[in-house]
Amino acid sequence: MRKLDLYLIRQFITFLGLILIGFQLIFIIVDVFENLDKFIDNKVPLKVVILYYTYTLPWFINIGLPMAVLIATVFSMGLLVKRNEWTAMKSSGISLYRIVIPFLFVSSLVSLGSFYLDNSLVSLGNEKKAEIKNEYMKRKSSNSKNKQKVLKDLFFQKEKKLHLSISKFKVRDRSADKVTLISLKNELLHQRVDSKKMVWQDSLSLWKLKDYSIRNFDEQGMESTVVISSEDTLMNVSFTPEELVQKYKSPEELNIYELNTRIKKLKENGVNTVRWEVAKHFKISFAFTSIIIMLFGISLAVINPSGGLSLGAGMSIFVIFSYYAFIKFGQSLGIKGVISPLLSAWMGNIVFIIGGIILLKLVRK
Repeated sequence: MRKLDLYLIRQFITFLGLILIGFQLIFIIVDVFENLDKFIDNKVPLKVVILYYTYTLPWFINIGLPMAVLIATVFSMGLLVKRNEWTAMKSSGISLYRIVIPFLFVSSLVSLGSFYLDNSLVSLGNEKKAEIKNEYMKRKSSNSKNKQKVLKDLFFQKEKKLHLSISKFKVRDRSADKVTLISLKNELLHQRVDSKKMVWQDSLSLWKLKDYSIRNFDEQGMESTVVISSEDTLMNVSFTPEELVQKYKSPEELNIYELNTRIKKLKENGVNTVRWEVAKHFKISFAFTSIIIMLFGISLAVINPSGGLSLGAGMSIFVIFSYYAFIKFGQSLGIKGVISPLLSAWMGNIVFIIGGIILLKLVRK
């Protein structure tokens, strides 16, 4: 049986590598055409474009792995059926569940690699890619629309003494909603400023706060004075709008450990953390995608032997896009607060692993 396992693993890995390379070429070509006007309008140097796609490649690999695993499984198992090797295995008393083991072994390794890739190279690459966009692609392309960019659930820290949290920041208007500014002194709370809205005053290089409250604390950390006002006031918040945009990191730019730290800080400052929690749980759940998709691949290859590889490949593409649509739907429900962040990230996995197991039981053993 060891020779059979090695044979199946070698065939599967060969297909996986070739298909993954093919997906990367497709992803890069499509993305180049999509961003070509931005590169031209902003006169981005060729070496920067190459660097941009070097940083993007880990993300392309990560999202392409589940699709490559599914199609590689269909082709590997489909060839066994086409060559009548599967018939010979069944005649020898080898069940379909036994055939799953080498595929399960490789897909498990792929899942572990996907988790490591996502929390190291992908998050780092997304951060570097965002820096390139801010530096070289700030100007709008000829086909872009003048849309208001909104950043949500922000947290910034300066010299560990100043914490700024913002629920929503509108980049074009240079305005922020639900702002909390916390100042520390000797590691104790010194002052807390809360404002429903603050707007940048360019002529004064200050922020105008509306509907604000200022709470001062003594050396023991006890509240000493409170000022609550519905009028406007000017204040130096130590961050300019440009700094807020440059220092902002999306959940995709943080690994799971950084997300845990960010969630803790946001909760301490009373900021909604749902979007960040969904992203954290999704990083874990997405790593299991290759295993779940592999179960479908085995079943699709043997459920209709007369259909050939083309039918299996077509059905596999339908399955993978349905899976991606389902997990995106779950994420949107989680971000909107309809379901918990944990359930939203795992909902697609739960549904499809049940479907994969049922389908595997329905096919002929």
